Amino acid sequence: MFRIVQLSDLHCGQQYFLPQHLERAIAEVNEMEPDVVVISGDLTSHGFKDEYALAREYLNKVECKSMVVIPGNHDSRNVGYVHFEELFGERNSVLRVGNATIVAVDSSEPDLDNGQIGRGRYRWIEEQFAEEADLRVFVLHHHLLPVPGTGRERNIVNDAGDTLETLQRANVDLVLAGHKHVPYAWRLENLFVVNAGTVSSSRLRGNGRPCYNVIEVEGTHVSVWRRYPFHEQERIIQFSTDTKTYEKYTAKIEDEVRSL
Repeated sequence: MFRIVQLSDLHCGQQYFLPQHLERAIAEVNEMEPDVVVISGDLTSHGFKDEYALAREYLNKVECKSMVVIPGNHDSRNVGYVHFEELFGERNSVLRVGNATIVAVDSSEPDLDNGQIGRGRYRWIEEQFAEEADLRVFVLHHHLLPVPGTGRERNIVNDAGDTLETLQRANVDLVLAGHKHVPYAWRLENLFVVNAGTVSSSRLRGNGRPCYNVIEVEGTHVSVWRRYPFHEQERIIQFSTDTKTYEKYTAKIEDEVRSL
């Protein structure tokens, strides 16, 4: 089995930060021994250097050789992207591990909550996915599609339509994102878009709880699980990268959305 763990929206350093949940999640991740760990943005609250240092301290505890980290809108506040580059490296990256290709892009804009991929990166994204791969994963922080229970949708990327078309042309199988602290999954044509909740912040909507995603791949079968630190897990969606048939598990998610 090939396993990817997605942690998102850590928000280290703010009053809503829940260190015990992040510590527990990291312990659970290390126990799972995933092939890849993806951190899909908002490591910090305000992009300050001490918040970045705290996030780096926590992520140093993750026992995984292949880690993908991108900034979110909170990380790009107060020129925080400078600290990101110093502590985590490039804001855009490509990882090829096993038979998977993972392309991660910084969708944030300095001091703005909305995001953008940018037409200058469309061709680059397609080129990175051009090599043969059994699983193609694209990672960004912002939503590509609106998510129920998040209020008026203002924070999808500005060029979502062009980005989605680019990903379709590149035969991407799975998109991983975060941002609004509400986990959800969509299928759009042959593309599966999965949003993670926050793993360690108490800024939650309705009856939401801190959580993170686990993606398990066996051959052409992909299962995405939502896991709660200290608690149980539940399957969000499963699909085939070959036939694109899928089954979505929405009962509990819909209950939470209705309670908002």
